Amino acid sequence: MVSKRLIREAGHRRKFLAIIDETPECERAVAYASRRAMSTNGALVLLFVVESADFQSFLGVEAIMREEATATANAALDAHAAEVRRKHGIEPELVIREGTPAGEIHKLIEEDQDIAILVLAAGAAKEGPGPLVASIAGKGAAFPIPVTVVPYNLTDEDIESLA
Repeated sequence: MVSKRLIREAGHRRKFLAIIDETPECERAVAYASRRAMSTNGALVLLFVVESADFQSFLGVEAIMREEATATANAALDAHAAEVRRKHGIEPELVIREGTPAGEIHKLIEEDQDIAILVLAAGAAKEGPGPLVASIAGKGAAFPIPVTVVPYNLTDEDIESLA
C-alpha cells in the first residue's frame, strides 16, 4: 500500500514522474508529463535507474562501470531537462537511483508523497511496448499510483491537445 499523497495539503503540488532510459519512447513520456505538469501547475520528476546487476559480474572494474553509468544517467537527465526548460519553462527534479527499475520507482513513489502520476510511453517495436509497460500489463510491477501510458506515435501537437 502506498503512503498517503500530500498534493492537497498546503505547500504541496502534484508531481508527474517520467522514467528516463535509453529507449526512444521515453522522450514521448517526458513530453506528455512535462506538458501535464505545466497545464496543471504541477511539477515534473525525471528518474534514471542505473541497473546495479550490471556491475556485479565484473568485480575488478565495478567502480569504473558505476562511474560511467552515472555519467550516462547525468547526461541523459540533463538533455531531457534542458528540453523541458526550453519548451515549457519548468524546472524538473532530477533523480538517479541504482537498482531495478520497478523497485526504484516503487521506492521513490513511497518516499516522495507528492508523486501522484507515473507516465510511461509504449514503444512501437514488434518486440512489445517496452519492459516497464509490459510489467504493468503482466501485473508484475503494479504501481501504487495511477499510470498513464503514452503511445509512441503521438506527435507534439497531439500531446499538446491531450495534456
